[in-house]
Order: sequence, then structure tokens, then C-alpha cells
Amino acid sequence: MNKTVLITGASRGIGNAIARAFAKEGCRLIINCSKSPDALFALATELQTAYHSEVLTSVGDVSDYLYIEQLFDQITARFDGVDIVINNAGISHIGLLGDMTIEEWNHIISVNLTSVFSTSKLAIPHMLHQKSGKIINISSIWGNVGASCEVAYSACKGGINAFTRALAKELAPSNIQVNAIACGVIDTEMNACFSEEERRALEDDIPAGRFGNPEEVAALAVQLATGNEYLTGQIITLDGGFI
Repeated sequence: MNKTVLITGASRGIGNAIARAFAKEGCRLIINCSKSPDALFALATELQTAYHSEVLTSVGDVSDYLYIEQLFDQITARFDGVDIVINNAGISHIGLLGDMTIEEWNHIISVNLTSVFSTSKLAIPHMLHQKSGKIINISSIWGNVGASCEVAYSACKGGINAFTRALAKELAPSNIQVNAIACGVIDTEMNACFSEEERRALEDDIPAGRFGNPEEVAALAVQLATGNEYLTGQIITLDGGFI
């Protein structure tokens, strides 16, 4: 797959697994993170060594539109543009809505939702020019049904789902597909907050009997990036039958 792929939030978890999966497919990569530069640089070195991938690393806050503009300037100078965008960067907030500050609300909306707008907006001109492209947004089952004590996170992911459906309709005439993966409980650091007892109880509630793993999300992302061009505007649930 001779494609250029931008992956936000790639230093760990799902983003890390997605970067590995696309590197294995022979893609050129732009990988981003905001708080774990050492892990990001180590990943880049590993992918360059193992797969001879061309990798551009970028450390910055995806909620900052000016940073995203500067990143796309770098991408254009080096790769001409992006063929595939994986909007994976995200943060969580667990707690009662009544205890949440406006600063916390604005921050999670900017990181989780506004960043999807920014990367998509700046990737689209190149995709329109070449009349092809893929935008894949990493969402959550809580964007479908909502989660108690995760109102802001649920709102972000619900916004991503609506964004995905709407943008897919807008870009379909130009042969650009936009889809989202609504993840269930995936075994990442974001879900490391569970005690062993809580983890076992949650696993009992999942028909598949376990948490998902990041590699399963990555495999689905590759399928969406390489598969049927008639598939667009879909929120594909990957949750082991949980919801």
C-alpha cells in the first residue's frame, strides 16, 4: 500500500498499534503525540528498522489549530499530502458533570472533537485534487449510547459520529470515504484505572468474555483504508457484543 498516513495520538495504545499495522503494509507515516515524545521517537526508530518505513514524527497538541497547520506545512513539503487520516488522539474525563469545570469541558472537546475538524479540513484539499482519500475516526460505543460519569467524553464521541456521517456525504462525490470505529472496552492505559475485581466484572458483562486489544482496532483500520470504496459514512462498532 503506497500511501501516506497521518496518525494522531500514536505513541501508545490504539494509535501505536495502528502505526505498526500501516508500517507493515509499507506506508509512509506521520505520527503525532503530545506528552510522550520518547515513546514516539522509539516507535519511529523501531518502524524504520523493522519495516524500512519513512516516518515523520511530530510532537504537539492536536487541539491547537495553529500546530495542525504547521504540521500540514511539514507534510506538504515532505510528502505532498496525506492519503489517509487516522484521527485517534483523545483523552478521557471520569466524574460527575456537576463537578466538571468549564476549562475541563473545553479542553476535552478541543482535543477529542475539534482536532478531528482540524486534521480533516487540512487533509481534504489534497484528497480532492487526487480524487481519493480515507478519513478514519476512532470513536467509542459511548458516543452511541452515552456513559454515566463520562458525559463530556460521550458528547465528544457522539459528535465524532455525527461528523463522520455528515462529512462522508459531503465527500462521497469526490471518492473520499469517511468512517469511524466505535471501540468498546480496549485493553489500553486509558482503561488501566480498573481494579482486578472491576476488570473481571466488566469482562463478565462483555459477551466475548474479554477486553479488545489495540491490534484488533488496527486491523479494522487497515481494512477500512484498503477496502470497499462504496463503504462510507459508517460507525462500525467493535465491542465484542457489549452494546
